[in-house]
Amino acid sequence: MTLAFHWFLPTYGDSRNLVAGGHGTSMHGDRPATLRYLHQICAAAEDNGFEAVLTPTGLWCEDAWLTTATLIERTETLKFLVAFRPGLLSPTLAAQMAGTFQRHSGGRLLLNVVTGGEPHEQQAYGDFLDKQARYARTAEFLDVVRQLWTSKEPVTFAGEHVHIEGAQLNNPPDPIPAVFFGGSSGSAGPVAAKYSDVYLTWGEPLAAVGEKLDWVRGLAAEAGRTLKFGLRIHVISRPSAEEAWAEADRLLEAIDPADVERVQASLARSESEGQQRMLKLHGGNSSQLLIAPNLWAGVGLVRGGAGTALVGSHEEVAERLIEYAELGIDHFILSGYPHLEEAYWFGEGVLPLLESRGVWKHPNRTSRQPASSTPFAAASAQ
Repeated sequence: MTLAFHWFLPTYGDSRNLVAGGHGTSMHGDRPATLRYLHQICAAAEDNGFEAVLTPTGLWCEDAWLTTATLIERTETLKFLVAFRPGLLSPTLAAQMAGTFQRHSGGRLLLNVVTGGEPHEQQAYGDFLDKQARYARTAEFLDVVRQLWTSKEPVTFAGEHVHIEGAQLNNPPDPIPAVFFGGSSGSAGPVAAKYSDVYLTWGEPLAAVGEKLDWVRGLAAEAGRTLKFGLRIHVISRPSAEEAWAEADRLLEAIDPADVERVQASLARSESEGQQRMLKLHGGNSSQLLIAPNLWAGVGLVRGGAGTALVGSHEEVAERLIEYAELGIDHFILSGYPHLEEAYWFGEGVLPLLESRGVWKHPNRTSRQPASSTPFAAASAQ
């Protein structure tokens, strides 16, 4: 197996503590998401061998398309996994934007299609469709986009939600960007199976992730397709397990109970099946956060979306990642607080171990320092 690792761009701000909010809830860190800081994170990701950075979408963060477009020129190999909501722009425009981005970036665009699970946030954008209709619209949207990327003839489409006539791109994207797509509801599976390249899920215990992958894998087979799979999860990796859990404890102690109450009340309104699965992992109870070996649900107390983290020594985290890979996970989209520093903890501590196991290779270098001699490891031992 050859695994791909991606990092995250906190376009709402960053912090040495957990940043509360997201997914329809107000969110900002005490380290502002300036372009200068985002450039630093991109450089750290590129240097450590991450393939791409996921850039989120929503009212609680900066626009993903505009932000990543400003980061292209000061990166060389790093790809940008741009999240966007298909109900908020024309499929023809989205297809055209992808072509423009590919040309200006040298083919470094990936797309994360987000149907949207928070009705109050969708309505703020002027979208009043219910959940089932949103997924139906997403399917029509992706149908049109894929036709525009590949057809040599004008495209006309008359669906329930999307209607275009005689659309054709002068410059389609080359290469066609991979489409990442997540969703845990019954409505999401068929859309993922038919239109996505990589199906994404959040970090749950192995059995739950395996069950979900089998479900989507079966739907894809029925559609005559084969998908890849991705896991979105946080990491707290240190030279020793004791150091990692001490950091998790520090993050937990810094959480304001008022933030827990505010965020949990907001997320309870979510129509996202995946979000409800995240909430059930901890039930708002800070004393029941270890839900599987090295799998900690503390992040989900105050953050929407991905709410779990792999916590442990570099060796333990590497082993847990390999276990997920054995289920069929090909892509890992990771993050940690702060994102700049944590990119180095993971990049210098875990990735060399995975490289030594033959499951990952740094895309920009031919050799790596062993984990025990990295700067962070040495500093920790002093």
